[in-house]
Amino acid sequence: MEDGNRSFTVDEALVEMGFGKFQLCVLAYAGMGMVAEAMEMMLLSFVGPAVQSLWNLSSREESLITSVVFAGMLIGAYSWGIVADKHGRRRGFIITAVVTFIAGFLSAFAPNYTWLIVLRCFVGLGLGGGPVLVSWYLEFIPAPNRGTWMVIFSGFWTVGTIFEASLAWLIMPSLGWRWLLALSSIPSSLLLMFYKWTPESPRYLILQGRKAEALSILEKIARTNGTQLPKGVLGSEMETEMEETKTHPTENTRLLKPGEVEEAPPPVSKIVLKPDNKGPLLVLLSPELIKRTLLLWVVFFGNAFAYYGVVLLTTELKISQNNCYPSEKGVTHSSNDVNYRDVFIASFAEFPGLLISAAMVDRLGRKASMSSMLFTCCIFLLPLLTHQSPTLTTALLFGGRICISSAFTVVYIYAPEIYPTAVRATGVGVGSSVGRIGGVLCPLVAVGLVHGCHQTIAVLLFEIVILVSGICVCLFPFETSGRELTDTISTSEEPSSSSV
Repeated sequence: MEDGNRSFTVDEALVEMGFGKFQLCVLAYAGMGMVAEAMEMMLLSFVGPAVQSLWNLSSREESLITSVVFAGMLIGAYSWGIVADKHGRRRGFIITAVVTFIAGFLSAFAPNYTWLIVLRCFVGLGLGGGPVLVSWYLEFIPAPNRGTWMVIFSGFWTVGTIFEASLAWLIMPSLGWRWLLALSSIPSSLLLMFYKWTPESPRYLILQGRKAEALSILEKIARTNGTQLPKGVLGSEMETEMEETKTHPTENTRLLKPGEVEEAPPPVSKIVLKPDNKGPLLVLLSPELIKRTLLLWVVFFGNAFAYYGVVLLTTELKISQNNCYPSEKGVTHSSNDVNYRDVFIASFAEFPGLLISAAMVDRLGRKASMSSMLFTCCIFLLPLLTHQSPTLTTALLFGGRICISSAFTVVYIYAPEIYPTAVRATGVGVGSSVGRIGGVLCPLVAVGLVHGCHQTIAVLLFEIVILVSGICVCLFPFETSGRELTDTISTSEEPSSSSV
């Protein structure tokens, strides 16, 4: 076939052009979104205890400050995913950045508990758009070593958590929680400043039939990276497959006898989705996707419940030990600085978690990486079923956070890879929403039970949830390492391994 008639897909173009300067710019922008989300989430460890003493809140009211953020994220993750799949990735994440920045900044001026709750709920609504940025970034990354580049992207979350812990340590003792809230909203404002330079996902544009726009963006990527597009015409995945089937006979192709009429070809085993065919949630629960969807929901729930639980336990177990075991140390409560120090130290656990993810995700695969880290996290948390010394508690939580942050990193790589383009942002968004339910319930366990001196019950719940999540990872129907992203749903359990 002539080169001019040959067609190529977005994935083939990205592989041909490689990872270069253009993707680094996309990485920087999406990474700033991760920094913003991490800072807004991490500050919950500091703001809750601060306003509890200021406004004489009960432990349930303090827990609600965290829970409403997750409730907002639950709604936002589902809503913004649908917006991104129907109206484009760019439109999805700009709305979330606006909501997050305005609500986050205004939280610093909340006159009372009620206003703080309302504004933090809106912050959560905006933060729910995080999966949209993940899908947008993923759709610019070539398939080879995609896992490694996604781990590097997740590193921005770690940068955000460490920066927030440092900021709290510096600001809280002198300027207070209002300054912390105001300064933590700055990364969201940077997303607004640089928005006009962000491109739309060419994969999304192809699905919408806007090939000229998609080609223009791919040409820009080629110029920026100093490479060239493949020879031929840009086409969708389905068009390319049909062309190859039609024009490339194989050794199994049956030749017709004289006078024999060719039979109709067997039905294609792939379903092409258009966003308006039926509701996106119904698509996720269709027979072709329901198994992976339900398993993913459980894994998201378990990861979110465990991750934020470990983060909150870093401060809450310290307070609990002072209240529930007062005879062990006759130390008066100058523990605020100790709490900042412990959270700061625990935040560095994310770096080894990222290194472990980067080492395993493309070598062992997504499933083995997630399951091994979840099961290892159970081992680290097991001694906390009983009261331990503050030093050993910090060390065990450090190890647990390494494992759960590594597993959480990989699930955000795996989730977008198992869905077709038409419902990718929605699929990740809904999964993330289910994870937020875990985030809503987590403070009730980590704060409520631990404050009530029920540490054993709290840790046992974490153990059960993490163990069930690890088992569900083992039940996922297929591995995605090294596979191209798809625009279609395979009707078989195992997708075609077209790979790179």
